[in-house]
Amino acid sequence: MAKIRAGVLGATGAVGQRFIEQLWDHPWFELTCLAASERSAGKKYREAARWRLDHELPAEVGEMGVVNVDPKEVEADVVFSALPADEAKKVEADFAKAGFVVASNASAYRFEPDVPLMIPECNPEHLGLIDIQQRKRGWDGYIVTNPNCTTIMFALTLKPLIPMEISRVIIASMQAVSGAGYEGVPSMAILGNILPFIPGEEEKVEKEAQKILGTFDGDRIVDVPFGVSASCHRVPVMDGHTEALWVEMASNPSPEDVREAFLGFNPGLSDLPTEPERPIIVRDEPDRPQPRLDRNAGKGMAVSVGRIREGIRYIVMGHNTVRGAAGASVLNAELLSKKGLL
Repeated sequence: MAKIRAGVLGATGAVGQRFIEQLWDHPWFELTCLAASERSAGKKYREAARWRLDHELPAEVGEMGVVNVDPKEVEADVVFSALPADEAKKVEADFAKAGFVVASNASAYRFEPDVPLMIPECNPEHLGLIDIQQRKRGWDGYIVTNPNCTTIMFALTLKPLIPMEISRVIIASMQAVSGAGYEGVPSMAILGNILPFIPGEEEKVEKEAQKILGTFDGDRIVDVPFGVSASCHRVPVMDGHTEALWVEMASNPSPEDVREAFLGFNPGLSDLPTEPERPIIVRDEPDRPQPRLDRNAGKGMAVSVGRIREGIRYIVMGHNTVRGAAGASVLNAELLSKKGLL
């Protein structure tokens, strides 16, 4: 089977580099185009980008030319967007109008009623919005988004708990500095410190889960009725968001009931290359999960839970730039391919 041509928008940035990592040697996708700002366009990738990941830049990628973020210059069937939200609002629409499939990590379209906000293990049926989006907007292509990195971690663990009648969720996040980008948090602000405010983060976290876990009725998404209350904090950890959750449920399950629900969660996506063997890993040790020990579980795509206690309270942890960003978009695109939508 011929591979699907894939391009990266915003290829020189931190998430763009994660996209390259995910797509290089991918069994279904062929990385054919790298697009970035005007100051990078026309250069070889190795000249345009300062590679930040902890393994070598593939030599072939380094020799690829960088083009402008313009549908006329990008040769691909699906584009993965690592663009800033303000830029993504126009650019992603331009690509969708031009017939591209846009798998976006940006927040620009997450709350548009006709745009799927996807976690494949949670809401594959929401891809039904694509037909509505194309009819409404007159686009030949379409946009599919993934959630905020913090939301992905805890929303994935809520999916197997839905039958237990969730009534309220409280979350306190401890978010890695990589979530703000390489130059996002000054070292003198974060070393030996905790920043108790991340602009706009709590609002995203409190809204996204309702749409993701909502029901597609054939025309729109009906949000789940429970509320989410969030307090988000930046901590001096390189990669890996850790979150403490309190989940109130009408059925009053025991910690063992919740543990068994996590262990038995099987979304049936094992045929997708990026899907881990177990999307939710249960750690029974009293001091796990931890970012340093658990962020790379399932090649960075598994979410680890532990300390499941009466209440119901537990800890969830996942890799914020893999599961929470680039890997999430790639998994979305794999689901689109499986459904015959690419």
